[in-house]
Amino acid sequence: MNIFIIEDDPLILEALNEGLSQWSYQVSSPSDFSLVMEAFVANRPHLVIIDIQLPKFDGFHWCREIRAISKVPILFLSSRDHPMDIVMAMNLGADDYVQKPFHMDVLLAKIRAILRRTYTYEEASADVIEWNQAMIDLKKGEIHKDGTTIELTKNEFFILSILIKSNNEIVSRHELMRILWDDDQFINDNTLTANITRLRQKLSALQLADAIVTKKGLGYMSITL
Repeated sequence: MNIFIIEDDPLILEALNEGLSQWSYQVSSPSDFSLVMEAFVANRPHLVIIDIQLPKFDGFHWCREIRAISKVPILFLSSRDHPMDIVMAMNLGADDYVQKPFHMDVLLAKIRAILRRTYTYEEASADVIEWNQAMIDLKKGEIHKDGTTIELTKNEFFILSILIKSNNEIVSRHELMRILWDDDQFINDNTLTANITRLRQKLSALQLADAIVTKKGLGYMSITL
């Protein structure tokens, strides 16, 4: 697996390279911050790690650029700890957010979880299911209804899939985080909230936003409209 790291601190980049290489990950990074997208396309990574504060353009910019052409998992790694930075990253399509300083074991656990749920699920899914008169392509992560198609990120798609499988039954926030991230003690609660909000925003294009219901203090559930 190839991990593409957009990070301008040479010490952090070296630590990441060393830590990830020990687990047989191939690490690549742009040598010129004016040519980030060219390096991304050339390396065809399985996962991208992005800092926010970078030369030329910030990490949010590169997240937008990558999301415009790819569904590759994106993990932000930043010293910025304001909740809005986390929400911004998730709204732009990131899969997770880790704050600096970080523990390598925690970062590795998150990377393994993201890669496992992304590529294992991608290989295993090949069916189409119907939900509220919409057709959900489990292989492509797309929803089709009345001639309109929306695309979901991996996290959005996993959340929707879990809720649909438990249709009309409440799924707690804790259970969603446990399934999505294996070990929720390392996950900021804002991450799940941002994903749910973004999922509803996309479903609104199909008049399906109301099919995901919040049960205050309990969790979420999918309903039949």
